[in-house]
Amino acid sequence: MNGIFKKGQLALTILTIGICSTAWAQTNAPTKQGIHSSMQKVADWQIENFWEAGHGRRVHEPTNWTNGALYVGMMKWANLSDDAAYTDFLKGIGEKTEWKLGSRLGRYHADEHTVGQMYLELYRKTGEEKMLEPTQKHMEYILYHPSQSSLHWKTPYHQDRWNWCDALFMSPAVWAKLTKITGDKRYLDFMIAEFKATTDFLFDKKESLYYRDESYFDKTDNGTKVFWSRGNGWVFAGLANVISELEPGTSEYKYLVKIYKKMAKRLKELQTVDGYWAMSLLGAEYYPTPETSGTGFFTYGFAWGINNGILDKEDYEEVVWKGWKALQQCVTEDGMLGYVQPIGAAPGKAWPDKTEVYGVGAFLSAGTEIYKMLQ
Repeated sequence: MNGIFKKGQLALTILTIGICSTAWAQTNAPTKQGIHSSMQKVADWQIENFWEAGHGRRVHEPTNWTNGALYVGMMKWANLSDDAAYTDFLKGIGEKTEWKLGSRLGRYHADEHTVGQMYLELYRKTGEEKMLEPTQKHMEYILYHPSQSSLHWKTPYHQDRWNWCDALFMSPAVWAKLTKITGDKRYLDFMIAEFKATTDFLFDKKESLYYRDESYFDKTDNGTKVFWSRGNGWVFAGLANVISELEPGTSEYKYLVKIYKKMAKRLKELQTVDGYWAMSLLGAEYYPTPETSGTGFFTYGFAWGINNGILDKEDYEEVVWKGWKALQQCVTEDGMLGYVQPIGAAPGKAWPDKTEVYGVGAFLSAGTEIYKMLQ
């Protein structure tokens, strides 16, 4: 892949890859066995290296949002593979954290809620109350003491609400799951009200994309608006995870599906010829380096939409195949997923030998839905 980045070969390589990937998508869809093997290899590498720093990443606290995003994908893979080793890995995390949400950034911060998605999924599998109670009590407190902070970026306690687009992956699915599990609609009502507030604030109606936060409203990058790939990937995947918990036909379902479809239409237009989404979605020519976290979340979102009858397969299937092929090109022989952009809030850089756990979570989420597409 290093040849892609030699200036003299860039245009020709992109054109060639585009032609090849389109033909591949039409005639060489991946096999179930190939997808399964690839996910297993990546999941095994990540578990083996989970407690070790290296490859551009440090070891994060078990409740950190980075790991929370990994657990979301790992849980999907554990359910698909039906191998107890993966469920046991996640249970071990829960035992270590005593099934508590994070606290580093405060009770209200969406990042600290992410790990709750895994806890609630394990509760569904086992029915063990200890997996449910801490998360439920945490959210009950917020229900009775909702934040009064503003969504504006430079106001006090501003991240006590979802005023950055990443938050729409981290917290809303926890609230939606709680309603589905308990039957208590208060959780869902709170989530929808906050989701609408965030969308009204950050969603660009012309581009059908989300700004990362208010600080990007007036910024440009090489003359284009700044719409960060992984940021919008957080939203697109988060929408899929939340909608999965809702009853079709309800007002909440219709509201979120409408946003999801608008994003899907625009994101299809922005996929590059080689199957990735550029780190700056409107500035692909300035960010030719592959990036796998945004691409993974988008690929997952599209495959999920097809599987659930929300997107037309004929219109969107090729988007999925191209995205999956692009991700496969970034997996090393031993199972490390490379080209994951490091922690950040805007377009940047990625490298073939650097990874991060949230990128693996996106990869496993995508692979799980693509596997289902082939069933």
